[in-house]
Amino acid sequence: MKFIGLITAGLLVSGTANAADAGLNLAQRSVCLACHQVDVKRVGPSFRDIALRYAGNEGAVEYVARSIRNGSRGLWGAIPMPAQRHVDPATAKELAEWIVSLAPSGGEPTDDTKQP
Repeated sequence: MKFIGLITAGLLVSGTANAADAGLNLAQRSVCLACHQVDVKRVGPSFRDIALRYAGNEGAVEYVARSIRNGSRGLWGAIPMPAQRHVDPATAKELAEWIVSLAPSGGEPTDDTKQP
């Protein structure tokens, strides 16, 4: 039984790693990394800061997906996020799911990620 438990645990960890890799690959293909990084602010906020800002918000995935496609202004400073119309709605939702998943459970937003 221990062996089966180890296999199950290994598959869960592997699945999580694969999901993280898939999300990062999707972000690369969608050219998100031109302005964003996973853990570090670039032109726009890091994906982790975005995840922290919307952690616990039931509508976060839909909101972030809509922001990817339509852009946003004034939420993260003076530089607006231009609309990313080349990203289809299904891909925007996948990206948003991955971004929102980056929030550590129980994570508290930093001063930079608190909503105005």
